[in-house]
Amino acid sequence: MAKQSVIQREHKKQALVKKFADRRAELKKVLLDMNATDESKWNAMLALQKLPRSSSRVRLTRRCSITGRPHGVYRKFKMSRNKIRKMAMEGYFPGLRKASW
Repeated sequence: MAKQSVIQREHKKQALVKKFADRRAELKKVLLDMNATDESKWNAMLALQKLPRSSSRVRLTRRCSITGRPHGVYRKFKMSRNKIRKMAMEGYFPGLRKASW
């Protein structure tokens, strides 16, 4: 299980991303606009740089919703491979079973 401080840090990053998502999208729109002036693009770039680093969506890490494990996390279940296997064996996911060939 991951340390609680690391899990809380990820929750804090998620809140920052959610808080600044609209502002960040507006600034990106100005930067990608072909008709925008150079001055407006420059101002948008400076404003984007002033936003907190952790408000960027790229800095988020997918973690297991149960254990907080950062690696081997399936997007569909939002859980790590270990927990998915254990819960599948216990019958929590109908139709999901261990592969054998």
